[in-house]
Amino acid sequence: MTQTRIDQVMAIAETAGKAILEIYARDFQIDEKEDKSPLTEADLAAHHIIVDALAQLTPEIPLLSEESAETDFSERKGWQRYWLIDPLDGTKEFIKKNGEFTVNIALIENHAPILGVVHVPVSGRTYAGETGKGAFVVEDGMRTEISVTSQAQAPLRVAGSRSHAGESLQRYLEKLGEHELVSMGSSLKLCLVAEGKADIYPRLGPTSEWDTAAAHAVVTAAGGEVTDLQGEILKYNAKESLLNPHFLAFGDKNKDWLKYL
Repeated sequence: MTQTRIDQVMAIAETAGKAILEIYARDFQIDEKEDKSPLTEADLAAHHIIVDALAQLTPEIPLLSEESAETDFSERKGWQRYWLIDPLDGTKEFIKKNGEFTVNIALIENHAPILGVVHVPVSGRTYAGETGKGAFVVEDGMRTEISVTSQAQAPLRVAGSRSHAGESLQRYLEKLGEHELVSMGSSLKLCLVAEGKADIYPRLGPTSEWDTAAAHAVVTAAGGEVTDLQGEILKYNAKESLLNPHFLAFGDKNKDWLKYL
């Protein structure tokens, strides 16, 4: 992977972001998927832009998008490398018009995200990371390297969800002790860990693999980890279901985050 590749993926994400913003600025139709989650024309517009651009960029690499027809596990289990896309992560935030939604594009290799781009259309910020090459944020044309906080601060800074705070999280926070909760929507919670603005993001609720892959790559490139509740690194395309297990994303690898579960 070259630096050129990540720049190309960032450009694709930004193009999708512009299409999303055009729809965001006017009235838009909201439909429901089979699982009752919302779907807007912005999700589909971004999906088509990203899929078409990646097909041109890397025709040899298969891709999986939240908005594409499901690829049977019997086929995708043979993929050593593939693109994993969430064209609009945080559709609920998009509908609420609070700006906390993202375009997520990840390259997965051998079940691990090795490159990730998370673009925030409203702010224009783009988080990006690549295994072995570090992570950075781009804003107003300026590229700034980012890294996790390798020694957890006191009080602990916890990234939490605006839309998904549940009882399991409340119990975890009580055991964690003194902390500050930083509420944020979509994959931006993982990005808070990656740029050292949060010490931990405990996700004790459902997510899909496309929700986390791009930001997971950024966290890893920034020196952090994303593990399941047994302490194993989160894997992708390793099973039939595309749902993630509950997970923890953190910067300080010397702290036992599992003991608060």
